[in-house]
Amino acid sequence: MRVLILTGPPAVGKSTIGRLLAGERPRAAFIDIDDVRHLVVGGHAAPWSGQEGLRQQRLGVLNGCALARNFLDGDIDVVMVDVLTDSTAELYRASLPDVLILKLEVDFREAERRAGTRPVHLTPEEFRALHDQQGEFTGDDIRLDVSRLSAEDAAARVRDIWVGHH
Repeated sequence: MRVLILTGPPAVGKSTIGRLLAGERPRAAFIDIDDVRHLVVGGHAAPWSGQEGLRQQRLGVLNGCALARNFLDGDIDVVMVDVLTDSTAELYRASLPDVLILKLEVDFREAERRAGTRPVHLTPEEFRALHDQQGEFTGDDIRLDVSRLSAEDAAARVRDIWVGHH
């Protein structure tokens, strides 16, 4: 299978859907690039924290892609999740040429409702900025509005797209 990257704003369901999809495969890895970025403990900088944040954002993508290639070499499918920008999408495409990028979309009110059901580690301003940033992102292959779908129904739709693009 092609590497699948799910992107979208916070609280769209990237991690939930990604984990469901990986769990359905005979052998699959789930890579949350935020987890990779948080491996930097001393001096961690969020992507929106100036030049150091952008540098660590890029490093997270490169490390995630290296991990994905290692899994692929071991005959293990890969589902990745990240909030992409046009520049990080270019980096993914350069590092994983056969990647499929699928943008999950949700209206802002639904994202806020979903965020209210789980711990959120963003300020309201960061949450809104990331949601708005995803509206400007153009580097996706496919878009899927999941505002009215359950996680299971969204995963089924994504699975059909992923398998159809294999």
